[in-house]
Amino acid sequence: MTAKNYAENYKGADLLAVAAAREVQDGDIVFAGTGLPMLAIALAQITNAPNAVCIYEAGSIDGRPKDLPASVGDARCATQSSVAAGLTEAFYGQLHNGYVDLAFLGGAEIDKYGNVNTTVVGDYAAPKKRFTGSGGNPDINSFARRTVFIMVQEKRRFKDKVDYITSPGWLIPDWPSGEMKPKKEVYGKFFNGGLSAVITNMAVFRFDEDGIMYLDTVHPGFTPEQVKDNCEFDLNISRCKGVTEKPTVEEIELLYKVVDREGIFLP
Repeated sequence: MTAKNYAENYKGADLLAVAAAREVQDGDIVFAGTGLPMLAIALAQITNAPNAVCIYEAGSIDGRPKDLPASVGDARCATQSSVAAGLTEAFYGQLHNGYVDLAFLGGAEIDKYGNVNTTVVGDYAAPKKRFTGSGGNPDINSFARRTVFIMVQEKRRFKDKVDYITSPGWLIPDWPSGEMKPKKEVYGKFFNGGLSAVITNMAVFRFDEDGIMYLDTVHPGFTPEQVKDNCEFDLNISRCKGVTEKPTVEEIELLYKVVDREGIFLP
């Protein structure tokens, strides 16, 4: 299949990777995890953000691997890197010191304020389902200046109130009162930024001045009403700018022939 045919018949994962890559600004220091974030940063570095620096969670900094690594722990992450260290350097040397501009993350549930759950479904003490846990999710989301979550769009995932807050959004409970307050107020001098976008298989979401999620663009083949129907909360669709820009022939060709030519994440 030619690149033109790929661009005309692109898959959902292709659009997610391209939309995420467009979130990267030239010169950004980007904290990336395994999977789609790897595709996004690699594509961005050869298109719109050639001076972006990638930090992989396992500790490789500013690597430029010839072939796409299979995970953040793949030795190929260290190819041509400025630093090949470990978790301590990635999290404390870079993230906690405020050097990270953009982070890509995933989640199981999210609410209209951007609070994300990757821990449990149901009550924490007696959960219906327990996930793998937070990992570095809350640290990365708290200390990066901008965070983009890549998620599956389902009503049960876009909840009015998440079962557990693993990673804080724009309005969070203050301790010990539990009163909901703006993240900036709760964090004080430790506030760096927060969630800037959510990209799903149906749309791109952003947050307004009050920290409430709204529909920014809807992916081709979907309507704003369909997206709204896949949220428990009353999603604001009035600010929708239109349809998400489709991947170009060049972007698809780069994804399949340069970024992931071995078909690790895009078979």
